[in-house]
Amino acid sequence: MPNLSDDQLHTPMEGTFQSLLFLEQDLQKQVDALKAKLPALNSKTQTSLKVLDNRGPQSPSRCIWPLNYWKNATKSSISGVLLEDLTVRKGEDQNEELEVDNSEASPTNGKFNVFWDTDNLSPSQVAAIKSKNSNVKVALSLGGDSVGGGSAYFKPSSVNSWLSNAVSSLTDIIQEYNLDGIDIDYEHFQTDPDTFAQCIGQLISTLKKNGVISFASIAPYDDDQVQSHYMALWKSYGHLIDYVNFQFYAYDEGTTVSQFLNYFETQRSNYKGGKILPSFLSAGSGGLSPENGFFTACSKLKSEGNLHGIFVWCADDSKALGFKYEKQSQSLLAISH
Repeated sequence: MPNLSDDQLHTPMEGTFQSLLFLEQDLQKQVDALKAKLPALNSKTQTSLKVLDNRGPQSPSRCIWPLNYWKNATKSSISGVLLEDLTVRKGEDQNEELEVDNSEASPTNGKFNVFWDTDNLSPSQVAAIKSKNSNVKVALSLGGDSVGGGSAYFKPSSVNSWLSNAVSSLTDIIQEYNLDGIDIDYEHFQTDPDTFAQCIGQLISTLKKNGVISFASIAPYDDDQVQSHYMALWKSYGHLIDYVNFQFYAYDEGTTVSQFLNYFETQRSNYKGGKILPSFLSAGSGGLSPENGFFTACSKLKSEGNLHGIFVWCADDSKALGFKYEKQSQSLLAISH
């Protein structure tokens, strides 16, 4: 791990994420030391990494994919589909805003910093992956459910200040790592839907206009507050959003094929004209599981021309299973009708 510096603060944890969490008995000592060393730094924002392999402009199907599987895949095994890495992470922590404090997470008003395991995924490693496979695209994800045991909130001070900070900080990260896109996964909000829509929509618009990113995705799920914010974003900026990584696994465990297809149609209506990705948990604890008919549902969607990719969560569980469901997803996506 890199040494503590004025602009990076990392403590390793399981998976690809690191967190500013300290052993309870050393917490106050650590906090005092950090405040003394970094008086100007009181917060940071996490980002995670995704890797994609594009089928090409004529066939935009994609599959969210664990990086560990992708690294071990042969060229022939990944040809014809788009792969995306959600990174290995524990729990639901993804890309939240974090305050160097001993109490709770705090928003940073758009000032993002790298928060993945840079020892294992550096700019040179991203470059190496992309140089070996010309169709690979890499994205970072913003938001997430929780951090340090508390919810991660989207809470901008103002649209203009958040946007200015986000464009600046994300441009630096994206260019340093030679990334291609962003994924929006905020799940808790302390602002109204219109403010969220303006912040995120203008961010995507500006980054695309500046040539910083080539695609953007969002990751909502069926919750009233979440949907109100993302549907407001879609209403004003849906034409700029390339994929909707809908969290269908947030529906009740035991979802049937017919229920799943009805849910899918509902979200197609909510995000009209969007490329909606069906999703499942590789551990099978929510929504429609692979064992109970997920691929049957996907085959029907494919026959109707509505399968633009598959969203798989998560790499920890997938690795333990030998990535069998990712391979099955890949085979289905590669079939031409």
